[in-house]
Amino acid sequence: MKLSSNTLRTFTTLHTWVGLVAGFALFVAFYAGAITIFHHELQAWQSPHGVERPVETLDDAQHLLDETLSRHPEARKHVGMVFPGDEYPVTATYWQDAQGQWRFATLDALDGTDEMPGGALSELVNALHYSLGIPVAGAYLMGIVSLLYGLALVSGVIIHLPKLVDDLFALRPGRNLKRLWQDAHNVIGVLSLPMHVMFAVTGALLCLVMVVMFALNPLVYRGQLMQALGPAMDTAPQIAAAGRAQAPGSLAMWQARSIEIARAQGLESFEPAYLKLANAGDANATVEITGESPGALGPLGAVALNANTGALLSTQLPGQRDANHVTLAAAYALHFGEYGNVWVRWLYFLLGLGGAFLFYSGNLLWIESRRKRRQAQQGRAQLWMARATVGVCIGVCVAISVAFVATQWLQSGAMRDAAQLGFGVNLACFVAWGLCALWAALRPPIRAAQELLWLAAIVTTAVPFAHGLATGAWWWTSAAAGHWDLFAIDAGALAIAVGFAWLARVTARRAREGEPNSVWTAVPSTATAPVEAPQT
Repeated sequence: MKLSSNTLRTFTTLHTWVGLVAGFALFVAFYAGAITIFHHELQAWQSPHGVERPVETLDDAQHLLDETLSRHPEARKHVGMVFPGDEYPVTATYWQDAQGQWRFATLDALDGTDEMPGGALSELVNALHYSLGIPVAGAYLMGIVSLLYGLALVSGVIIHLPKLVDDLFALRPGRNLKRLWQDAHNVIGVLSLPMHVMFAVTGALLCLVMVVMFALNPLVYRGQLMQALGPAMDTAPQIAAAGRAQAPGSLAMWQARSIEIARAQGLESFEPAYLKLANAGDANATVEITGESPGALGPLGAVALNANTGALLSTQLPGQRDANHVTLAAAYALHFGEYGNVWVRWLYFLLGLGGAFLFYSGNLLWIESRRKRRQAQQGRAQLWMARATVGVCIGVCVAISVAFVATQWLQSGAMRDAAQLGFGVNLACFVAWGLCALWAALRPPIRAAQELLWLAAIVTTAVPFAHGLATGAWWWTSAAAGHWDLFAIDAGALAIAVGFAWLARVTARRAREGEPNSVWTAVPSTATAPVEAPQT
């Protein structure tokens, strides 16, 4: 396929600028997204002695639900609950108080807290992934970024299409580092293209679904979006309270009924994970039990029951869902790899790191492409792009590792009662990120890059040590005890730390031996030093 030079130039410009505009946000989303693939394992890692704590029983969960409804009347309108199991050993309830603030309760905190127990670190990493940690508007921002990401993918394919086969495996090492980075950028981009297309589509869908629904409100919902929202998103029908008291059924009854109904609809397995109970204690109380059916593309499905009698109200189970639910379930499963086994999740982890490299290398290529080869002094655009790339990209790697260390430190010893865990972990992360960005802004880019990469290596190396010191769960003891989730996180941190150290050494070599006249060199150029006019 042959394209005109004008067409190639247009799409190259489009690819470059869309990549630059969205690249910083996408680096953060991919790096944090790679880690958040192991969201549930992180919850065990961050909970002191979490893996040694016995799994709570259904009777424990029933006691917690009863106490929540008794102590917190506002929870009777709507309350959610996590079923105890291997994924969530400690059950928890959650509801909104009279001011609309979310509250959480466990058997250890029946009066309720402002934070989901055991979720500070995993929630922070997840928030960085889907919203950059920006409340409310961050998710919509990432939806727009996902659309730009899709545009960059399309333009990138068009650019490389004429020489796709020739360039696919052309990884040419040598002194021309720009060509090597360009080859690596192309190879990773092309080989992972299908997954990147999937990430872009599902990311935009998950972030912008509400925006799309509001946009379609006049045409599709005839101005009745809020009434249509419940049936479109939930499984349980919205039924007003009858105003007559009636004792609700039990967790055991709801669990058994949901499994029975799922099997009657042809599913071999249905594992209840969490529930939503509405109008508890009323004659019209409903309960929606969401569970997982392994082997389905969208494994999450739900069964809605009359909470008092267990009578079936509706289902949204794999194979028998409406278009709204099948679309959202498939998008979620594809985006987070929930449809596969642990190897699929490790593949997603590597794709996440590869995606972060893609955007980092794209920025480096932009800087090198605009380097003024005959001038020692580079332009402000190149200089500030280099500083921003170092401060934002390497800075967030440092900040996330700092959050890991802070999580263990704040839960240990004297600090346990001195700080609110969630606030402390978030503060440590964003202050560290801000300081890294400030350091990159004040230092020459090549110096800042080396220093922050070494800092990332050191702080990431500290992750397993902080875990071992705080909990006694060293990576070798975790492996010996068969706690492979904990071992994988500690060992993974060490592997990533080695990667940062390697990048720091490569960057130092570039500074010493690379081409002069660049923001990435530490060797002063004498080629075109400005010459002063002779005095007369």
